[in-house]
Amino acid sequence: MKVNSNPAHATASPAAPATRSDAAPLPSGAAQSSSSAKVALSSTSRTLLALQNGETDIDVAKVAAIREAIARGDIKIDTGKIADGLLASAQELLR
Repeated sequence: MKVNSNPAHATASPAAPATRSDAAPLPSGAAQSSSSAKVALSSTSRTLLALQNGETDIDVAKVAAIREAIARGDIKIDTGKIADGLLASAQELLR
């Protein structure tokens, strides 16, 4: 038996099932099985799901309030404190 090293003639092993990483998900109305199951999510799972969905990413109202306060001059930026924090972070990373 001759082994062909040409990849154009290579075939998949019958023991390995074919998989597709680009397979499209089933439509929302598509039935997957005739039985239904209920799943209870833990509080951690619900938190992770909320983070994934972007529900808790940014408090837009708080950002707007801070932006307005900076524009009015109500909030003073302490650049020395920011620099100290950056240096401390860099030192921690270098350890």
